[in-house]
Amino acid sequence: MIHELRIYECVPGRLPDLNKRFDTITLKLWEKHGIKQAGFWTTVIGESNQTLYYMLEWESLAERERKWNAFGADPEWLAARAQTEANGAIVANVKNFILAPTSYSSVK
Repeated sequence: MIHELRIYECVPGRLPDLNKRFDTITLKLWEKHGIKQAGFWTTVIGESNQTLYYMLEWESLAERERKWNAFGADPEWLAARAQTEANGAIVANVKNFILAPTSYSSVK
């Protein structure tokens, strides 16, 4: 099992729009494509309260490539993304990291 940490730095004031998109659109499409989330977080104390952190679970890099590419090309996702960004971009910057558990990690 590998995990992907994704960090979305929002355009100022747009974090509520991003949260709404995940809650009402993205998660349903991930379910359709078999993408498993491991959790979502926002910052309570830290550098920015306009950042969303989330993790995805993958069996392998091959699974990630196959499912993420299918999701990214899904016409329903492309239309929803365009509609939710009609007033401008929601996310200013995306960072992602593919993580492997250590031998002593409680999450394997």
